[in-house]
Amino acid sequence: MSLLITGSIATDHLMTFPGRFRDSLVVDQLDKLALSFLVEDLEVRRGGCAANICFGLGSLGLRPVLVGAVGADFVEYRSWLERHNVDCSSVHVSETKHTARFVCTNDSTMAQIASFYAGAMSEAREIELTPVVQRLGGVDYVHIGPNDPEGMLRHTQECRDRGYKFLADPSQQLAFGDGEMIRDLIDGAEILFSNEYEAALITQKTGWSEEEVLSRVGTWVVTLGAEGVRIDSKGKESIRVPAVPETEKVEPTGVGDAFRAGFLAALGWGLSFVRAGQLGCLLAVYVVERVGTQEYTLHQRQFLQRFEQTYGAEAAAEIAEHVRTARP
Repeated sequence: MSLLITGSIATDHLMTFPGRFRDSLVVDQLDKLALSFLVEDLEVRRGGCAANICFGLGSLGLRPVLVGAVGADFVEYRSWLERHNVDCSSVHVSETKHTARFVCTNDSTMAQIASFYAGAMSEAREIELTPVVQRLGGVDYVHIGPNDPEGMLRHTQECRDRGYKFLADPSQQLAFGDGEMIRDLIDGAEILFSNEYEAALITQKTGWSEEEVLSRVGTWVVTLGAEGVRIDSKGKESIRVPAVPETEKVEPTGVGDAFRAGFLAALGWGLSFVRAGQLGCLLAVYVVERVGTQEYTLHQRQFLQRFEQTYGAEAAAEIAEHVRTARP
């Protein structure tokens, strides 16, 4: 199974504000907004959507191919990913820019205020996918995640031109993109990923109804937070998969990336969408229970036990045939 995961590669700077952002917002003064929040801590972690997804896939025993742009400061991060079974041979290294930075503050309700510095990510538009596919001898899927907008459009068009199956995951770039850009990014995708709010943005900005979106993509996967995930395909009954209960909710950054890693792993193993949604939901919980997007370690026995507790013995047995974690 060849999976090309394109998108952002970044360093995350994660902070926690003990209060609630909404208590400091004056609705009729938002045009004069000038606020500073005194945070309790700062965690610097590895991140970026594509790198997070690749880490999750590697942790489950697959070998994904990371495609993105970084700075010369990527050396230690590269070693970390390669130790976790990620192919970094096709990562573009900028000669002038630093690796991207994600700076995020969460409040006590898990609301977030974040900024993103693109840095070297802006050079993703220079990456051609075909040489990567040729190096691998073919590709099953290309996942096109949030990245430099021009890079995302280039990757999407190249997939259409070359006949590569692609998975559309515009995510954070939906807020930036206009209707034309979003239509270009999702039209013809095998699978479209979004959360519930992003789903509303897609229909609002494209002018397409949910039915029209489904007529242009193979399947639409919508994550619903604590309610799990909904999976829709045209002409088929909607699939609902419940979430896995978390032991504690610590920090939400990267939860969606972990879900995608689990979903794509099941897709790579040829499992059903139900199993894909279940595996995605379980991997997502491992992230929300920690600070940082790549700080979890999967122990196969515990992982499968937790899967069985939520989804049953039959489901766990099917997953167990494929999962190969770093630790038994």
